[in-house]
Amino acid sequence: MKKILFTITIIIFLLIVNDLLRSILDVWNKKDFVGKAEKELSYQKQLNNKLKSQLSFVQTPEFIEKEARDKLFMVKKDEKRIIIPEGLGESTQNPPTGRKENPPNWKKWWELFF
Repeated sequence: MKKILFTITIIIFLLIVNDLLRSILDVWNKKDFVGKAEKELSYQKQLNNKLKSQLSFVQTPEFIEKEARDKLFMVKKDEKRIIIPEGLGESTQNPPTGRKENPPNWKKWWELFF
């Protein structure tokens, strides 16, 4: 009778220990999950703040005017629009220096070897 009671007590004890270990493992996993969620939350808050500051900058009149001028080619009432063709601006900045004469072949060979 004592052996049966002892065996039942041991089995109950092992079941309790098993449940406690599972609970500890679950708490440990949830703690890791909460830590990861907190990191993600802080990252999302930083991103949110960055986007809010960007939104406030984009809504300023200076930015709107700059975008209208640069991308939509809009001008104010008292301004005139001047369009410079692409090829025209480059030719005036870098005038051709003239054609460079090719040296004779014997001179090219001489410079190559000596």
